[in-house]
Amino acid sequence: MKKVVILQSNYIPWKGYFDLIHDADLFVFYDDLQFTKNDWRNRNKIKSPQGTQWLSIPVGTDKHRLICEVQLHDHSWQRIHWETIRQQYGKCKYFSKYQHFFEKIYLQTDWDNLSSLNQHLIKSIASEILGVTTKFSDSRIFELTGQKQDRLLDLVKKTQANQYISGPAAKSYIAESEFDVLGVNLVWKDYTGYPEYSQKHPPFEHGVSILDLIFNEGPNSPWYIWGWREGPLQQ
Repeated sequence: MKKVVILQSNYIPWKGYFDLIHDADLFVFYDDLQFTKNDWRNRNKIKSPQGTQWLSIPVGTDKHRLICEVQLHDHSWQRIHWETIRQQYGKCKYFSKYQHFFEKIYLQTDWDNLSSLNQHLIKSIASEILGVTTKFSDSRIFELTGQKQDRLLDLVKKTQANQYISGPAAKSYIAESEFDVLGVNLVWKDYTGYPEYSQKHPPFEHGVSILDLIFNEGPNSPWYIWGWREGPLQQ
């Protein structure tokens, strides 16, 4: 069975995003869709002594563009974000282990396109830090037809997958019967049950960037995303 996940790229997304990646044989970035402002595409949350704190990439006010068309003209946010991350996580147990990894991204590369940045971060974190072997692709290579769900179904068909895994938020607009017609098994992802970890600044918050888990738990991070379903943490 070939399992596929199709999702827009997000900025340093939460652990559930990487749980979906781990579930899939093929993960397709779906970035040739309308860009939505004040969404997860260009911002995410980290922990701070005052609670959660937003890290937002400035992207301008143009409403008529696709996610993959969002250009980043000002690079000053990169150093600001990294300094904020360093300030909040610099004393975490595993910060020094991954410091160079992220400094290379934030301080040594000028990112001109939001989609390119997000996809690079996601693929690098998944493969190099979390050890995920899922293959990645991009919806733009499939020459899709149709609109909305028809376009999604065309993409699923062209990936030759027979199982489609979706986040639960899509229940409001996906018609399950259409996947039955296509002969594809539709599976809804369940985000409940994640164990808490040694997060700083209580109360505990699950819905923050993957950076929080990585800097606090390091090599044990995969267990807190998917490994807990299979057995106890092996120290």
